[in-house]
Amino acid sequence: MVGKRIIAICQSGGEFESNAEGLLSYRGGDAHAMEIDDKMKFKDFKLEVAEMFSCNLGTLAIKYFLPGNKKTLISISNDKDLKCMLKFHNDSDTAEIYVMTEEIAAPDVSQMLGSRSSRTTLSEADVPVDASPSLVENIVGDVSKPDILLGADFDVVGDTNHDDAQTMVTSEMPISSEMPISGGLPLPISFTASYDEKHTKAAQQWQNNITGVGQRFNSVHEFREALRKYAIAHQFAFKYKKNDSHRVTVKCKAEGCQWRIHASRLSTTPLICIKKMNPTHTCEGSVLATGYQATRSWVASIIKEKLKVFPNYKPKDIVNDIKQEYGVQLNYFQAWRGKEIAKEQLQGSYKEAYSQLPLFCEKIMETNPGSLATFTTKEDSSFHRLFVSFHSCLYGFEQGCRPLLFLDSIFLKSKYQGSLLAATAADGDGGFFPVAFAIVDMESDDNWHWFLQQLKTALPMCRGLTIVADREKGLRESIAEIFQNEDVYHAYCLRYLSEQLLRDLNGQYSHEVKKLMVEDLRSAAHASMPEGFQRHVESIKSISVEAYNWVMQSEPVHWANAFFQGARYNHMTSDFGEQFYSWVSDAHELPITRMVDAIRNRIMELIYSRHTQSLEWLTPTLTPSMDERIRLTPSMEERLEQESLKIRTPPQVLILASNRFEFRGDTIETVDVENCDCSCRGWRLTGLPCFHAIAVIGCLNRELRDYCSRYFTIDSYRITYSQSVNPITSIDDTWQKDTSELAVTVTPPPTRRPPGRPTTKQVSAQDVGRRQLQCSRCKGTGHNKSTCKEFLLEC
Repeated sequence: MVGKRIIAICQSGGEFESNAEGLLSYRGGDAHAMEIDDKMKFKDFKLEVAEMFSCNLGTLAIKYFLPGNKKTLISISNDKDLKCMLKFHNDSDTAEIYVMTEEIAAPDVSQMLGSRSSRTTLSEADVPVDASPSLVENIVGDVSKPDILLGADFDVVGDTNHDDAQTMVTSEMPISSEMPISGGLPLPISFTASYDEKHTKAAQQWQNNITGVGQRFNSVHEFREALRKYAIAHQFAFKYKKNDSHRVTVKCKAEGCQWRIHASRLSTTPLICIKKMNPTHTCEGSVLATGYQATRSWVASIIKEKLKVFPNYKPKDIVNDIKQEYGVQLNYFQAWRGKEIAKEQLQGSYKEAYSQLPLFCEKIMETNPGSLATFTTKEDSSFHRLFVSFHSCLYGFEQGCRPLLFLDSIFLKSKYQGSLLAATAADGDGGFFPVAFAIVDMESDDNWHWFLQQLKTALPMCRGLTIVADREKGLRESIAEIFQNEDVYHAYCLRYLSEQLLRDLNGQYSHEVKKLMVEDLRSAAHASMPEGFQRHVESIKSISVEAYNWVMQSEPVHWANAFFQGARYNHMTSDFGEQFYSWVSDAHELPITRMVDAIRNRIMELIYSRHTQSLEWLTPTLTPSMDERIRLTPSMEERLEQESLKIRTPPQVLILASNRFEFRGDTIETVDVENCDCSCRGWRLTGLPCFHAIAVIGCLNRELRDYCSRYFTIDSYRITYSQSVNPITSIDDTWQKDTSELAVTVTPPPTRRPPGRPTTKQVSAQDVGRRQLQCSRCKGTGHNKSTCKEFLLEC
């Protein structure tokens, strides 16, 4: 398969210009085009670019902009960077590449301010200074909400006299021509040293964020952000002397250094202006604390665009990338907190999302009439639970699906944890169909009871309904209580039943024995006749009388086909809607309103795609004149065909009554055509005629599909997916305003996930050197084959 190819428009020899908004544009120079794909190596790419512009490989720097971001240049320095660039431009046919050289000509220092020596670096490697500043100048990055500096040594004092002994100079300060230049700024000769050029290429774009006295900023937050990036670019640390909403005074953190800057608000305006600045560092260039200037908001501003493309961007990768690109050494928690802030900036605030719930529920029912969206809070106004069911789902289930619901749950790994409870159904083609879901603070008996109450409100006509669910978690009692006056049947989930059997057994059984008991339990459940059921439970009894007694006391009337009174269509477990739970797993990190909207969007796409697909279905075995209402969906046509193949020889069919027949083949069965029943019970269990019935219907020269369940027809399938889900009004400032006027206040639940990585189990001294227990079956550690839980998946 051919990978993604793009045309790289390589430009060199020009210069960047910045507009009032900080957006960059490239002017002048030469341009060449080349084709690149995901198979190209960085060294080959760099060599071809160097030959293209006759550049020195050792001084070549290659950069590009992220799509939609003309403020920050991204470096390409290895194979990973090149692949990321291709990934970012996946939706484009071209990508603009900017080729620069790291050699510098003597800059015009008459308008430049002093900087400290680059010897004070975040990297411990010593490499000769041979890099020039980036061609990108006067860039002020995106301003994030300011945060307290991580690990910062604040020294905030009262009002001081700024006309003190420290000399504050302007940009007109004379500069000695003998001073060496670093980053376009003069340095004392004694401070020249080396730094890791590779680690600071990306930070060079910030070297001119501070230009001197008279420079203005829109707010004090913007000034602090520019100062922070300036310090990172010039490799020095600073501390605040004054830091409030209208003035900022900062000095170099090195003891005795004369570098200092003061900015304050211009009268009658919100603008912040640099009033005084001593641009010269007199410190000895001692190594500063790693990551000192890297606040959470700064980290967030750096990784935000990449996080948008790679949602699973790991903190350890953030640490490595920022070290490589900016020379800043973060620790894991700085990267983790920065990622959390960036996620909130991209996805919205978790706290605000909870406060928007009242209006959000109103909008769901307003944009999708007939839907049900409701929530409850606890006494302290914290979130308790939210129920959502869209009209299109309720209509599709009631009008087109079998009266069969599957109840299950999934744990949410979001910031505030919780669980999602869901009710799914089976459509006419055997696919899952979402009906309703709820987000609750935890899975509990009370929350399941509440969910079922809302479900009954949403589905008032539920007679003949079968609910496949666990019998634990209060579901047995809740279903019996809420649907006590309805013709509703509770079918126990066989998976949960098997797990509970193994948990309750007191004896020590081997893996093989446990596997045999589970197989017999499932065979007993699938047996259509009481004789078959008894035969399989007797097999369990021969292994363990304790297990046999457990099975007989587990209410087989709720899980065995031989005794179950409802119609479960041979569905034995409640995890039918596995695809729905995968949707939730993809969205569980989002704030609650965005999570619900992401699920709504998936439901909308599912309904549209399946409805469109059904319009193309044809049944070649049927004549064009046949009524489409009796045509079956593709999977049901296939199952009917497979059942017909079981008729190996022409059977003997005898008439017993007007609509009752006797089938004589390998077995003798009685077929009641009028009531769609056969003594083998296969017809009643599946909704499709068994091969005994197929033979009888064929002898009567009747249309076979007239005797299939109406829920398996194409017509019912299209009814299931006939109603669309409408978008919900966007969450914007209007929502914020409307939310503030609501009488109901919703706050986040108290069950918040602790920050950082989950704690790992500590190994005690006596465990060191002890042989680790290993399973001989799955090769996992911490258990043996007799306690291995994987065998259930093999049964």
